[in-house]
Amino acid sequence: QRKDECPCGEGLVNIKAIEGMKRILLLLAIAVTGVPQELCAQKAAIKTNLVSDAFLNVNLGVETGLAPRWTFDLRGDVNVWTLSNDRRWRHWAVQPEFRYWFCDRFSGHFFGLHTHGGQYSIGGFDGRFNLLGTDARKLKDARFQGWFVGGGVAYGYTWILGLHWNLEMEVGFGYSYTRYDRFRCSGCGKKVETNRPHHYVGPTKAAINLVYVF
Repeated sequence: QRKDECPCGEGLVNIKAIEGMKRILLLLAIAVTGVPQELCAQKAAIKTNLVSDAFLNVNLGVETGLAPRWTFDLRGDVNVWTLSNDRRWRHWAVQPEFRYWFCDRFSGHFFGLHTHGGQYSIGGFDGRFNLLGTDARKLKDARFQGWFVGGGVAYGYTWILGLHWNLEMEVGFGYSYTRYDRFRCSGCGKKVETNRPHHYVGPTKAAINLVYVF
């Protein structure tokens, strides 16, 4: 096997994904342990995004109250799997967000302002869309590996299901700056582009969260 045809970089991506998950867990632990009074006063929540769950992404979110109409939300997710037909959706990401609630926090309408960052290795998917300069169709016959940072705004609504359970829906739109290496195919290591920049404008958040409120 030729050296340039080996799946180079994938082992490194797995290590980085694991390290990224450790960072996410650390940030979430700090967020939880840093607000003990909020937890005792039933002013915090933990959640999982059912949309991310459907894509096999391990994810967790925590949210805590800051003021009568303000909360801070921190979400992290990671995926280290290789799917069938050599498709890859490997990544880790964190997304902190400040939220303003129209009435009581943890219920009803809210606006959010978020940032995000992470790393990825994605390829083998037929995206079938070209949105605002981002051509997802290129993912079908190539693999893209790199990092991203950015931010955006969001709108959401939360329904109270019971004493401790909520259902939350949120959509966001924003910008991401990324630098990536492109490989000839999703499963090979033949690099054809290095450290290329890209400016993404489009959806930055899509969540249906199942929430447990303390």
